Amino acid sequence: MADATSNRSTTPVSDTFRDYISSQWAERTEPTPAPRAAAPYAAERRRRVSALHPGERLIVPAGPAAVRSNDTEYLYRAHSAFSHLTGWGSDAVAGSVLVLEPTGDGHDATLYFRPTAGRDSDEFYANPAIGEFWTGPRPSLAHVAADLGIATRDLAELDAVLDAVDASTLIVREADRELTDRVDGRRLLDADPSAADVDEGGDDQLARDLSELRLVKDPWEVEQLRGAVAATKQGFDDVIAERDAIRAHHRGERLVEGTFNRRARAEGNATGYETIAASGPHACILHWTRNDGAVRDGDLILIDAGVELDSLYTADITRTLPVNGRFTDVQRRVYEAVREAADAAFAIVRPGIRFREIHATAMQVIAAKTAEWGFLPGSAEESLEEGAQYHRRYMVHGTSHHLGLDVHDCAAARRELYLDGVLEPGMVFTIEPGLYFQPDDLTVPEEYRGVGVRIEDNILVTADGAENLSIGIPRTADDVEAWLA
Repeated sequence: MADATSNRSTTPVSDTFRDYISSQWAERTEPTPAPRAAAPYAAERRRRVSALHPGERLIVPAGPAAVRSNDTEYLYRAHSAFSHLTGWGSDAVAGSVLVLEPTGDGHDATLYFRPTAGRDSDEFYANPAIGEFWTGPRPSLAHVAADLGIATRDLAELDAVLDAVDASTLIVREADRELTDRVDGRRLLDADPSAADVDEGGDDQLARDLSELRLVKDPWEVEQLRGAVAATKQGFDDVIAERDAIRAHHRGERLVEGTFNRRARAEGNATGYETIAASGPHACILHWTRNDGAVRDGDLILIDAGVELDSLYTADITRTLPVNGRFTDVQRRVYEAVREAADAAFAIVRPGIRFREIHATAMQVIAAKTAEWGFLPGSAEESLEEGAQYHRRYMVHGTSHHLGLDVHDCAAARRELYLDGVLEPGMVFTIEPGLYFQPDDLTVPEEYRGVGVRIEDNILVTADGAENLSIGIPRTADDVEAWLA
């Protein structure tokens, strides 16, 4: 990014200026921190990954900052696997790399990152990409080592690790493309001369193992998710408090988004995903993130939003609200049908059932309701047959996904451990049925067209059942109306 500003840079380059700006600075003190609460949990995760990959060098990059346009970047966020194994969240230094070096029966973990630059270098004032004058000071190696409970080295020393790369080295491929290319180049040199491409099978297995490691949350992770849900509740409260201004603006959806995002930045790192503020028929568009519509009395607004804490754990909550504070008869009928589906799904959650049963249970209610209203070409029982699924016209998405560092967590886990997996205490996932009647859908009466409803909660599997972490955010039609009042 420094090169991108060279045609307009006015930074002085004379030796006189360099000597002057490098002098007369107060001595900097950096207290040694106690290890953060996440440190012992991250160490246990590293131990478990080490046991799965004996004798293999594992490289887990945090990733570089992502370019938004020209020389501007998105808010930095480390790769989830890196954060999970280090405990480093929103304060992680871009471009850092965790290396697990095989030794004896396990691995030695070292965190490589770019530490703070001395005032005797020109980086701190002349480099707009990483200089302290531009982006703030970075922590020292000693500070991060004490904070995270992990050995640290200067990122400049990573070259020695890369020089030692061989076929037994694995890397999280999508985290840092440039670093992955360097690792691939070294692995090709070490491979069979006839090999044209790197065998990515080991990398894929590492990605799978890191995803599956997150299927069951430890106690610290559960507390982070509780905090994310609590902050998200505040965000919804903020939106409701500002509904007069929201309704008055021709892009009220944008005001909903901005109001919630303000809370996310105040209480955490950011939103965990792009906020959906879908009013009126926009609620029938599952991933509506343009949020450029008006919020009108008489309509419903579907808000799907979650606060991501500084630990990078995120909530994922959806509530559908009547803009003027009261549901119409049709809106209430649809809303309560969706809630019934959500409640039925929640009621079966306990250790030992299969994840797919949650969706199947919700679909039984969705099929029954849409058949009862006369929307299906057959009975609910006929619709639930695998070859029919008529009711899915009105809910094409799934009912649940795992939740944690990513809003759709554990994405690389095997199907037999995800969709077909057996629930265990500590798993956290969503339950989010919905009904969406498109504004031009001729299979439903006119008064239903343009009505979209989703109710989404975050669920923790306990030793003997389940806990709805977001139960404190009103969800019945009566409670929603009281909330708005």
